[in-house]
Amino acid sequence: MQVIVLTGISGSGKSVALAALEDLGFFCTDNLPSPLLPELVAHAQGQGLSRIAIAIDSRSGSEVNDLKERIQALRQHAAEVRVIFLTASTPDLFARFSETRRRHPLNSPDVARALGLPDNEERALDECITLERELFAPLAELGIVIDTTGLKPQVLRTWLKDMVRSLGNNVLLTFESFAFKHGVPDDADLVFDVRSLPNPHYDPVLKPLTGLDAPVADFLASHDLVQAMVSDIEQFIAKWLPEFMRDGRNYLTVAIGCTGGQHRSVYVAERLAERFRIDAQVVTRHRQLSMGRIQPSALHTAVRPTPAQ
Repeated sequence: MQVIVLTGISGSGKSVALAALEDLGFFCTDNLPSPLLPELVAHAQGQGLSRIAIAIDSRSGSEVNDLKERIQALRQHAAEVRVIFLTASTPDLFARFSETRRRHPLNSPDVARALGLPDNEERALDECITLERELFAPLAELGIVIDTTGLKPQVLRTWLKDMVRSLGNNVLLTFESFAFKHGVPDDADLVFDVRSLPNPHYDPVLKPLTGLDAPVADFLASHDLVQAMVSDIEQFIAKWLPEFMRDGRNYLTVAIGCTGGQHRSVYVAERLAERFRIDAQVVTRHRQLSMGRIQPSALHTAVRPTPAQ
């Protein structure tokens, strides 16, 4: 049976993610108290369910150490248990709480009491966010982290569905392009900087295109420096990936950054994905393209050429 435990920081998109999992055919439960997790999984197995998703967060009054132990114990008995941890930047969380006019869960006396916090004081939103990050940071180590900063709900749904469809017995490798000028994604396990490579941005013809377009790919493939960078990153990942796996990790997110997240990082992420797709489950994400910050006309007719040998 496939079990997904969905957790993370309040306001980071768990409701959107749970709805996406329901669309994929998962039996979904929200706001489950962590002591009931083993019972729910056992009940689902008894009912013959093959895929279930459970959202657990601070609203559940979940003591983090107990939840970690229950998830680890569950992995000994269930066929496949994955943890997906959602997070977002503090400014994004402020904006989302302001838009929805929701109170942060840590300002609920019942939630605060269940987490062992004083239940007779009103906390400022920034204090709640900081405290929740500290409380739930250990859970991020158990699974796949997705940084939802700047993402529209539809993009998060697409990313999550692509990722879940790729989950299997093999390691899940995610190659994610991003722009350094917008910050390094929080979900990155490894970060590579390709800003030293030749930049198509300065060619008026290539500037409005992306690394998914054939003219940009041809330009970058023609430079030995680019091919050397791709090969060096590939060799590094190939060498150290087995060590990550021996440490109990079954996923790895590799972030490739350039200045604008449009040309070089996109191209390099795509080339690396092609080279690892034979031996691993691979997902590609292009953060700046997905966020709508770059909208070239060629984006919808992109061509992904075979890399130069």
